[in-house]
Amino acid sequence: MNDLTQLNSAHAIPGMVKFEAGEGGLARIAITTPLANAHIYLQGAHVTHYQPAGQGPVLFVSARSQFAPGKAIRGGIPVIFPWFGPRSGDPAAPQHGFARSLMWDVQSVAEHADGAISVSLTLPASDLSCRWLPNSFQLVYEISIGASLQGSLRVRNTSDSALQFEEALHTYLAVSDVRNIGIEGLSGHTCIDKVDQMKRKVQPAGALRLVGETDRVYLDAPGAVAVFDPAGRRLVISKDGSRSTVVWNPWAQKARAMSDLGEDQWPRMVCIETANAADNAVTLAPGEQHIMRASISAELSRS
Repeated sequence: MNDLTQLNSAHAIPGMVKFEAGEGGLARIAITTPLANAHIYLQGAHVTHYQPAGQGPVLFVSARSQFAPGKAIRGGIPVIFPWFGPRSGDPAAPQHGFARSLMWDVQSVAEHADGAISVSLTLPASDLSCRWLPNSFQLVYEISIGASLQGSLRVRNTSDSALQFEEALHTYLAVSDVRNIGIEGLSGHTCIDKVDQMKRKVQPAGALRLVGETDRVYLDAPGAVAVFDPAGRRLVISKDGSRSTVVWNPWAQKARAMSDLGEDQWPRMVCIETANAADNAVTLAPGEQHIMRASISAELSRS
Protein backbone atom coordinates (compact mmCIF):
# COMPACT_ATOMS: atom_id res chain seq x y z
CA MET A 1 0.00 0.00 0.00
CA ASN A 2 3.01 2.31 0.09
CA ASP A 3 2.49 3.31 -3.53
CA LEU A 4 -1.15 4.20 -2.87
CA THR A 5 -0.12 6.16 0.19
CA GLN A 6 2.40 8.11 -1.87
CA LEU A 7 -0.07 8.70 -4.66
CA ASN A 8 -2.71 9.96 -2.26
CA SER A 9 -0.19 12.22 -0.59
CA ALA A 10 0.87 13.70 -3.93
CA HIS A 11 -2.38 13.83 -5.89
CA ALA A 12 -5.55 13.17 -3.85
CA ILE A 13 -8.24 15.85 -3.59
CA PRO A 14 -10.20 15.34 -0.33
CA GLY A 15 -13.77 14.26 -0.96
CA MET A 16 -13.26 14.08 -4.72
CA VAL A 17 -10.20 12.09 -5.80
CA LYS A 18 -8.51 9.18 -4.04
CA PHE A 19 -6.19 6.34 -5.00
CA GLU A 20 -7.33 2.91 -3.85
CA ALA A 21 -7.04 -0.82 -4.46
CA GLY A 22 -9.64 -1.75 -7.05
CA GLU A 23 -10.70 -5.09 -8.53
CA GLY A 24 -8.00 -7.71 -8.22
CA GLY A 25 -6.04 -5.35 -5.98
CA LEU A 26 -5.02 -3.19 -8.95
CA ALA A 27 -4.43 0.48 -8.20
CA ARG A 28 -7.12 2.82 -9.42
CA ILE A 29 -8.22 6.43 -9.16
CA ALA A 30 -11.74 6.90 -7.76
CA ILE A 31 -13.35 10.22 -8.69
CA THR A 32 -16.59 11.49 -7.16
CA THR A 33 -18.01 14.92 -7.99
CA PRO A 34 -21.48 16.47 -8.29
CA LEU A 35 -21.11 16.08 -12.08
CA ALA A 36 -20.06 12.44 -12.32
CA ASN A 37 -18.12 9.60 -10.78
CA ALA A 38 -15.46 7.46 -12.41
CA HIS A 39 -12.73 4.86 -11.97
CA ILE A 40 -9.39 4.93 -13.79
CA TYR A 41 -6.95 2.03 -13.41
CA LEU A 42 -3.24 2.84 -13.61
CA GLN A 43 -2.68 -0.41 -15.49
CA GLY A 44 -3.45 0.57 -19.05
CA ALA A 45 -4.58 4.10 -18.07
CA HIS A 46 -7.92 2.34 -18.27
CA VAL A 47 -11.19 4.17 -17.59
CA THR A 48 -13.57 1.42 -16.43
CA HIS A 49 -16.42 3.50 -15.04
CA TYR A 50 -18.05 6.82 -15.91
CA GLN A 51 -21.48 7.75 -14.61
CA PRO A 52 -22.87 11.25 -15.06
CA ALA A 53 -25.17 12.58 -12.36
CA GLY A 54 -28.73 11.30 -12.69
CA GLN A 55 -27.87 8.55 -15.18
CA GLY A 56 -26.69 4.99 -15.34
CA PRO A 57 -23.10 4.02 -16.24
CA VAL A 58 -22.02 5.03 -19.75
CA LEU A 59 -19.33 2.35 -20.04
CA PHE A 60 -19.72 -1.43 -20.12
CA VAL A 61 -17.34 -3.73 -18.24
CA SER A 62 -17.77 -7.49 -18.45
CA ALA A 63 -18.68 -9.26 -15.23
CA ARG A 64 -16.05 -11.84 -16.24
CA SER A 65 -13.28 -9.36 -16.93
CA GLN A 66 -9.85 -10.24 -15.65
CA PHE A 67 -8.33 -7.72 -13.27
CA ALA A 68 -4.80 -9.06 -13.03
CA PRO A 69 -1.29 -7.71 -13.62
CA GLY A 70 -0.45 -7.66 -17.31
CA LYS A 71 -3.96 -8.71 -18.40
CA ALA A 72 -6.17 -6.49 -20.55
CA ILE A 73 -9.46 -5.47 -18.93
CA ARG A 74 -12.57 -6.40 -20.95
CA GLY A 75 -14.60 -3.22 -21.17
CA GLY A 76 -14.33 0.46 -20.33
CA ILE A 77 -11.85 2.29 -22.56
CA PRO A 78 -8.68 0.33 -23.34
CA VAL A 79 -5.88 2.45 -24.83
CA ILE A 80 -4.68 0.82 -28.07
CA PHE A 81 -1.10 1.65 -29.14
CA PRO A 82 1.08 1.27 -31.23
CA TRP A 83 -0.82 -1.16 -33.45
CA PHE A 84 -4.47 -2.08 -33.85
CA GLY A 85 -5.46 -5.75 -33.72
CA PRO A 86 -2.67 -8.23 -34.50
CA ARG A 87 0.71 -6.81 -35.45
CA SER A 88 1.36 -7.39 -39.14
CA GLY A 89 3.93 -10.11 -39.70
CA ASP A 90 4.44 -10.76 -35.98
CA PRO A 91 1.96 -13.24 -34.48
CA ALA A 92 3.85 -13.27 -31.17
CA ALA A 93 3.15 -9.59 -30.54
CA PRO A 94 0.38 -8.75 -28.08
CA GLN A 95 -3.04 -8.04 -29.59
CA HIS A 96 -3.72 -4.28 -29.85
CA GLY A 97 -0.22 -3.33 -28.72
CA PHE A 98 1.25 -3.00 -25.24
CA ALA A 99 -0.20 0.25 -23.82
CA ARG A 100 -3.37 -1.36 -22.44
CA SER A 101 -1.52 -3.84 -20.22
CA LEU A 102 1.38 -1.77 -18.81
CA MET A 103 1.46 0.47 -15.74
CA TRP A 104 1.21 4.20 -16.38
CA ASP A 105 2.58 7.00 -14.20
CA VAL A 106 0.51 9.84 -12.76
CA GLN A 107 1.69 13.27 -13.90
CA SER A 108 -1.03 15.43 -12.36
CA VAL A 109 -4.57 15.62 -11.00
CA ALA A 110 -6.47 18.91 -11.03
CA GLU A 111 -9.90 20.35 -10.24
CA HIS A 112 -11.27 22.89 -12.71
CA ALA A 113 -13.63 25.84 -12.40
CA ASP A 114 -16.43 24.00 -14.22
CA GLY A 115 -16.30 21.18 -11.65
CA ALA A 116 -14.47 18.68 -13.86
CA ILE A 117 -11.49 16.68 -12.66
CA SER A 118 -8.57 16.13 -15.03
CA VAL A 119 -5.97 13.38 -14.74
CA SER A 120 -2.76 13.26 -16.77
CA LEU A 121 -1.01 9.90 -17.16
CA THR A 122 2.14 8.97 -19.05
CA LEU A 123 3.52 5.62 -20.19
CA PRO A 124 7.16 5.16 -19.17
CA ALA A 125 9.59 3.19 -21.30
CA SER A 126 9.84 -0.47 -20.31
CA ASP A 127 11.53 -3.65 -21.51
CA LEU A 128 8.28 -4.61 -23.23
CA SER A 129 7.72 -1.30 -25.00
CA CYS A 130 11.34 -1.18 -26.16
CA ARG A 131 11.11 -4.76 -27.41
CA TRP A 132 8.08 -4.10 -29.60
CA LEU A 133 8.76 -0.50 -30.60
CA PRO A 134 12.42 0.45 -31.07
CA ASN A 135 11.60 4.15 -31.60
CA SER A 136 11.69 6.27 -28.48
CA PHE A 137 8.40 8.08 -27.90
CA GLN A 138 6.38 10.03 -25.35
CA LEU A 139 2.79 8.94 -24.72
CA VAL A 140 0.55 11.13 -22.55
CA TYR A 141 -3.15 10.51 -21.86
CA GLU A 142 -5.24 13.28 -20.37
CA ILE A 143 -8.69 12.33 -19.04
CA SER A 144 -11.39 14.77 -17.96
CA ILE A 145 -14.28 13.63 -15.79
CA GLY A 146 -17.16 16.12 -15.84
CA ALA A 147 -20.52 16.59 -17.53
CA SER A 148 -18.88 14.67 -20.40
CA LEU A 149 -16.03 12.17 -20.48
CA GLN A 150 -13.07 13.43 -22.47
CA GLY A 151 -9.80 11.79 -23.40
CA SER A 152 -6.78 13.20 -25.20
CA LEU A 153 -3.96 10.89 -26.32
CA ARG A 154 -0.73 12.65 -27.29
CA VAL A 155 2.11 10.85 -29.06
CA ARG A 156 5.47 12.54 -29.60
CA ASN A 157 8.28 11.01 -31.63
CA THR A 158 11.42 11.50 -29.58
CA SER A 159 13.58 9.28 -31.81
CA ASP A 160 15.73 10.27 -34.79
CA SER A 161 13.71 8.24 -37.32
CA ALA A 162 10.11 8.23 -38.54
CA LEU A 163 7.53 6.69 -36.18
CA GLN A 164 4.46 4.99 -37.66
CA PHE A 165 1.69 3.77 -35.38
CA GLU A 166 -1.99 2.93 -35.04
CA GLU A 167 -4.04 3.97 -32.02
CA ALA A 168 -7.54 3.74 -30.59
CA LEU A 169 -9.65 4.54 -27.57
CA HIS A 170 -11.46 1.21 -27.68
CA THR A 171 -14.65 2.44 -26.01
CA TYR A 172 -17.21 -0.08 -24.75
CA LEU A 173 -20.56 1.69 -24.45
CA ALA A 174 -23.31 0.34 -22.21
CA VAL A 175 -26.61 -0.20 -24.06
CA SER A 176 -29.89 -1.85 -23.14
CA ASP A 177 -29.70 -4.32 -26.05
CA VAL A 178 -27.30 -4.00 -28.99
CA ARG A 179 -29.90 -5.63 -31.26
CA ASN A 180 -32.21 -2.62 -30.83
CA ILE A 181 -29.86 0.37 -31.11
CA GLY A 182 -29.19 2.64 -34.08
CA ILE A 183 -25.79 4.14 -34.92
CA GLU A 184 -25.66 7.36 -36.94
CA GLY A 185 -22.79 9.32 -38.46
CA LEU A 186 -21.19 6.68 -40.68
CA SER A 187 -23.34 6.86 -43.83
CA GLY A 188 -21.33 7.10 -47.05
CA HIS A 189 -18.03 6.05 -45.44
CA THR A 190 -15.99 3.09 -46.65
CA CYS A 191 -15.31 0.39 -44.10
CA ILE A 192 -13.05 -2.64 -43.92
CA ASP A 193 -15.38 -5.48 -42.93
CA LYS A 194 -13.25 -7.89 -40.91
CA VAL A 195 -16.11 -10.34 -40.57
CA ASP A 196 -16.48 -10.60 -44.37
CA GLN A 197 -12.93 -11.36 -45.57
CA MET A 198 -11.68 -7.78 -45.13
CA LYS A 199 -13.91 -6.58 -47.98
CA ARG A 200 -14.28 -2.83 -48.42
CA LYS A 201 -17.86 -1.63 -48.40
CA VAL A 202 -19.68 1.71 -48.42
CA GLN A 203 -22.09 2.25 -45.55
CA PRO A 204 -25.63 2.91 -46.87
CA ALA A 205 -27.66 5.94 -45.80
CA GLY A 206 -29.59 5.74 -42.55
CA ALA A 207 -28.81 4.36 -39.13
CA LEU A 208 -26.50 1.35 -38.87
CA ARG A 209 -28.25 -1.53 -37.10
CA LEU A 210 -26.31 -4.57 -35.97
CA VAL A 211 -27.76 -7.98 -36.83
CA GLY A 212 -24.76 -10.22 -36.19
CA GLU A 213 -21.05 -10.24 -35.41
CA THR A 214 -19.68 -6.84 -36.40
CA ASP A 215 -16.06 -5.74 -36.76
CA ARG A 216 -15.66 -2.79 -39.10
CA VAL A 217 -12.99 -0.12 -39.50
CA TYR A 218 -14.56 2.97 -41.08
CA LEU A 219 -11.88 4.94 -42.93
CA ASP A 220 -11.63 8.70 -43.35
CA ALA A 221 -14.51 9.11 -40.91
CA PRO A 222 -13.58 12.07 -38.68
CA GLY A 223 -17.11 13.09 -37.69
CA ALA A 224 -19.19 12.47 -34.58
CA VAL A 225 -21.12 9.23 -34.11
CA ALA A 226 -24.38 8.95 -32.14
CA VAL A 227 -25.83 5.80 -30.60
CA PHE A 228 -29.60 5.88 -30.11
CA ASP A 229 -30.81 3.50 -27.41
CA PRO A 230 -34.59 2.94 -27.36
CA ALA A 231 -34.35 2.52 -23.59
CA GLY A 232 -34.14 6.33 -23.48
CA ARG A 233 -30.58 7.54 -24.01
CA ARG A 234 -28.48 9.00 -26.79
CA LEU A 235 -24.70 8.63 -26.57
CA VAL A 236 -22.62 11.00 -28.71
CA ILE A 237 -18.95 10.39 -29.45
CA SER A 238 -17.25 13.42 -30.98
CA LYS A 239 -13.57 13.53 -31.80
CA ASP A 240 -10.60 15.36 -33.23
CA GLY A 241 -7.36 14.05 -34.72
CA SER A 242 -9.04 10.73 -35.52
CA ARG A 243 -9.63 9.54 -39.09
CA SER A 244 -11.04 6.09 -38.28
CA THR A 245 -14.11 4.88 -36.40
CA VAL A 246 -14.36 1.23 -35.40
CA VAL A 247 -17.66 -0.53 -34.63
CA TRP A 248 -17.46 -3.91 -32.87
CA ASN A 249 -19.64 -6.48 -31.19
CA PRO A 250 -18.70 -10.19 -31.12
CA TRP A 251 -22.31 -11.49 -31.01
CA ALA A 252 -23.35 -14.75 -29.38
CA GLN A 253 -21.12 -17.42 -30.89
CA LYS A 254 -17.84 -15.56 -30.61
CA ALA A 255 -18.69 -14.15 -27.17
CA ARG A 256 -19.39 -17.66 -25.93
CA ALA A 257 -15.79 -18.61 -26.70
CA MET A 258 -14.36 -15.56 -24.89
CA SER A 259 -13.61 -16.46 -21.28
CA ASP A 260 -13.75 -12.82 -20.16
CA LEU A 261 -17.09 -12.08 -21.84
CA GLY A 262 -19.41 -15.07 -22.23
CA GLU A 263 -22.73 -15.57 -23.97
CA ASP A 264 -24.80 -13.46 -21.55
CA GLN A 265 -22.79 -10.23 -21.69
CA TRP A 266 -22.52 -9.20 -25.35
CA PRO A 267 -26.07 -7.77 -25.82
CA ARG A 268 -25.32 -5.01 -23.30
CA MET A 269 -22.39 -3.44 -25.14
CA VAL A 270 -21.24 -1.91 -28.39
CA CYS A 271 -17.76 -0.63 -29.14
CA ILE A 272 -17.54 2.72 -30.93
CA GLU A 273 -13.82 3.36 -31.14
CA THR A 274 -12.04 6.62 -31.82
CA ALA A 275 -9.04 5.51 -33.86
CA ASN A 276 -6.36 5.93 -36.47
CA ALA A 277 -5.97 2.50 -38.02
CA ALA A 278 -5.22 0.70 -41.29
CA ASP A 279 -5.06 3.32 -44.09
CA ASN A 280 -5.27 6.04 -41.43
CA ALA A 281 -2.15 5.03 -39.49
CA VAL A 282 -0.13 8.03 -38.32
CA THR A 283 3.48 8.74 -39.32
CA LEU A 284 5.48 11.26 -37.31
CA ALA A 285 8.83 12.72 -38.27
CA PRO A 286 11.43 13.12 -35.49
CA GLY A 287 10.21 15.71 -32.99
CA GLU A 288 6.63 15.77 -34.30
CA GLN A 289 3.57 15.03 -32.18
CA HIS A 290 -0.01 13.94 -32.82
CA ILE A 291 -3.05 14.43 -30.56
CA MET A 292 -6.23 12.36 -30.80
CA ARG A 293 -9.21 13.53 -28.75
CA ALA A 294 -12.57 11.98 -27.94
CA SER A 295 -15.55 13.27 -26.01
CA ILE A 296 -18.49 11.15 -24.86
CA SER A 297 -21.73 12.78 -23.77
CA ALA A 298 -24.93 11.10 -22.64
CA GLU A 299 -28.34 12.62 -23.24
CA LEU A 300 -31.58 11.27 -21.82
CA SER A 301 -34.42 11.07 -24.30
CA ARG A 302 -38.04 9.95 -24.44
CA SER A 303 -37.61 7.79 -27.51
